[in-house]
Amino acid sequence: MADQKLFGKVVVITGASSGFGRGSAIRFSEMGATVVLGARRGEVLEEVAAECNAAGGRGLPVAIDVSRQSDVMLLAERTISEFGRIDVWCNIAGAGAIGRFEDVPLEDHVKVIETDLLGTLYGSYFAMRQFRAQNAGTLINMASLAGEVPAPYFASYAAAKHGVVGLSAALRQELSQEKIETIHVCTVKPTTFDTPFFEHAARYTGHEACPIPPTYDPKEVVDAVVDLALNPKNEVSVGTAAKVFHLAHHLFPGVVEALMARQTRKAEFDDARPGEPSSASLHESKPGGTEVRGGWKK
Repeated sequence: MADQKLFGKVVVITGASSGFGRGSAIRFSEMGATVVLGARRGEVLEEVAAECNAAGGRGLPVAIDVSRQSDVMLLAERTISEFGRIDVWCNIAGAGAIGRFEDVPLEDHVKVIETDLLGTLYGSYFAMRQFRAQNAGTLINMASLAGEVPAPYFASYAAAKHGVVGLSAALRQELSQEKIETIHVCTVKPTTFDTPFFEHAARYTGHEACPIPPTYDPKEVVDAVVDLALNPKNEVSVGTAAKVFHLAHHLFPGVVEALMARQTRKAEFDDARPGEPSSASLHESKPGGTEVRGGWKK
């Protein structure tokens, strides 16, 4: 039975064609929400929209690239013209480029920043303007453990996710200063989960891109996103490792960052199978990797 608190609510989700975004879209639909689906792969969004409709909600696909300001503005305008409001906006679209900083092409670093940070900034901007106009709404920004504890070989990704954490915190400060309690800004900081992220990520290590263990079930993040829509919180760390690292980093930052460095080096170089350099789906969308899970967690 649909949760009455979300029944009929209008939820915008970027990155809705796979991973956390797709999983969240289905879950919101099961609770009776209307979900506006944003991602580059229009044909996949049609499939997700059909799943949303079958789950008991309503799915509206809008093919966009979050790295383009005009596309994100279109997503907001289409939502408002169709439904008159936005209740929840989830910035989930993300991308990565793995390799030593100088080995990754500069245009790949730029695209990661455009997708992960500017895409979140664009979405936050248009969402907050609408929330201010209607004096209500919940913004959910997907950051990462890497937005708190940096990881080597993920330089632009870590930079972008640090930016997402800071952006969200600054928005909360503005709302607090104006004593606005009906608009919420939430930050999700997951560790490594079994999604297609590593299939889509550009890689320049001479190896295949691999998750940094331990790898968790993406259902945990989907549950966290939906819970934030129901019970907004400032920040949530998802995955046991994320929670442990969050606490430990405050107490022993040098030790935790050294551990993260060793784990990342081991996962992306020492234990990874050889692979050719590739920008994967960073610049152009590819047909694979359309499910919630990536198949890494056997």
